[in-house]
Amino acid sequence: MRILFVTHRLPFPPNRGGKIRPFNMIRHLGRKHSVVVASLAHTEQELNEGAALKDYCDEVIAEVLPESTRRLQALKALPTRMPCSANYFWSARLHERIRKCFFHSKFDVVFVHCVAMAQYVMDLEADLRIMDFGDIDSAKWAEYSQSRRFPLSLVYAAESKKLRTYERYVAQSFHRCTVTSRGEKDEYQTFRVSTPCTLIPNGVDLSYFSAQRNVSTSRPTVVFLGRMDYFPNIDGVCYFAEQVFPFIRKKIPNVEFRIVGSKPARKIQDLRNIPGIVVTGHVPDVRAYVPTEAVAIAPLRIARGTQNKILESMAMGIPVVATTKAAKGIQAVAGRDLLVADVPEEFAAHVIALLRDEQMRRFMSQSARNQLEKAHLWPASLSILDSLLADASKPTPSSEPSLASKATASIDAAAEWSLH
Repeated sequence: MRILFVTHRLPFPPNRGGKIRPFNMIRHLGRKHSVVVASLAHTEQELNEGAALKDYCDEVIAEVLPESTRRLQALKALPTRMPCSANYFWSARLHERIRKCFFHSKFDVVFVHCVAMAQYVMDLEADLRIMDFGDIDSAKWAEYSQSRRFPLSLVYAAESKKLRTYERYVAQSFHRCTVTSRGEKDEYQTFRVSTPCTLIPNGVDLSYFSAQRNVSTSRPTVVFLGRMDYFPNIDGVCYFAEQVFPFIRKKIPNVEFRIVGSKPARKIQDLRNIPGIVVTGHVPDVRAYVPTEAVAIAPLRIARGTQNKILESMAMGIPVVATTKAAKGIQAVAGRDLLVADVPEEFAAHVIALLRDEQMRRFMSQSARNQLEKAHLWPASLSILDSLLADASKPTPSSEPSLASKATASIDAAAEWSLH
């Protein structure tokens, strides 16, 4: 098959959550099919770093869209029905190049990762159109609105409403939709659309994030992995540092809280002033900063979909303590594969127990690793994607909308939503 794969961030190198899923899909599809990737980069440097993606597909169509342009476009969408987050990802040049490529060479499948990128293909017909929502972003903006002060709370609430309407229109105009977790699938069902939705769990590379590492430390260590310019991570880490970590230090005075992630915001950098807290900033390889005796945390109060940081810690044999929201997207059993707490004292107690009990750490690490092998390996997840592609050639039951009628609906939706 010939596949057009459209994604919001140039997914190479796959070094952050928004890049890991599309990269693994592209690499997998490129082994069996002819894949053309269309995407965006923030800078020329990011564009150059992503050039190696060509090793995994036939062609890459990418444009640089600077952050200043993105923000201006998002602001312009405020008084319109178009979501700001969709306008943030709009590039007329990329749209033009996608159309030229599409009409020059027939594509059997159009695959879109991230709902904001659907605007590039709404009027392009194909035998199969798949919308990979990943997470349902309107729900994320709704959570943002509850955690920010006025006027941002009002702006985020409005964005959530606009985006939810847009997501529903997009879902109706594709043949199949996919998400990362059961919670996101439950959210998708509230759209009440006829388009089937399939769960494709995120995976983790057990050979790369191996438990067989020789990284040690002389101090009890708590680790957080993640980009530190992302608001949910900033909020979660500050919550842990200010409300949870003091309880741990009272019981284990020499404990170290290691924050491992690039682009730390000012609030994160300021945490260095708290005794016992280390902020690394960007590191070439996070594995070297996670001691085998460590405890990993995911103290997120705002979270959607699957937290790759949890999967990676589990794969490295590091026990995890997470909030309910952070753990929701992981197919794991609380109390067996990871520990879950939402109250500061309880969260601290779980961390303290794991730091003090080597046997408990080993048991939970092995249990978590076993669970990953059952539920979060990329080959198993991507076999689900293969099944969706295989279904494209099967006859459509008379009770379901035909692929042709879906194509017509997508063109109508494109006309209704186009602001460009």
